[in-house]
Amino acid sequence: MSDEIPSELAWYVAHTRPRREKKLVEYCERKGFLVNLPLYRSVKKYQGKTVEFTKPLFPGYVFLRLHTHERAPVFQSDYVANLLDVVDQKLFEEQLGEILRALESEIEVFAAPYITKGRRVRIKTGPLRGIEGLVEDRYGKVNVILRLDFISQAAAVKMEATDLELID
Repeated sequence: MSDEIPSELAWYVAHTRPRREKKLVEYCERKGFLVNLPLYRSVKKYQGKTVEFTKPLFPGYVFLRLHTHERAPVFQSDYVANLLDVVDQKLFEEQLGEILRALESEIEVFAAPYITKGRRVRIKTGPLRGIEGLVEDRYGKVNVILRLDFISQAAAVKMEATDLELID
């Protein structure tokens, strides 16, 4: 019996090979690893038919909670190009949690460019109340950017300006 204390679960970001996100999720689930792939709905019309797809919100990235010893089998899969260590675990979990909360709501969420400029706002009402983000533009509804700094990616949600408050 070893006196070694088991390592805590930590967040890792798998940078996948092209279009291998869902395959990596299946692989990790078979191995019993905790895995998260944020997906959004995309609707396309083809010759009078409407087809709905689920697509990765952040193409090329899958988020994992692993023990240190579980890294090797994930990295050695045919689906991973690189496995990144998350330095600020708390910030990463908070930002990813906000994005997952937005995806679980009935509000439209879509991939957005990473934006560093803009006003910080807090959502005042509805299922996303309390989430903070950046305003991207003001044409009708406001696009609020939810950042995932670690991978320099962002998601956006459309909100009425009246549902937002400025943060100094």
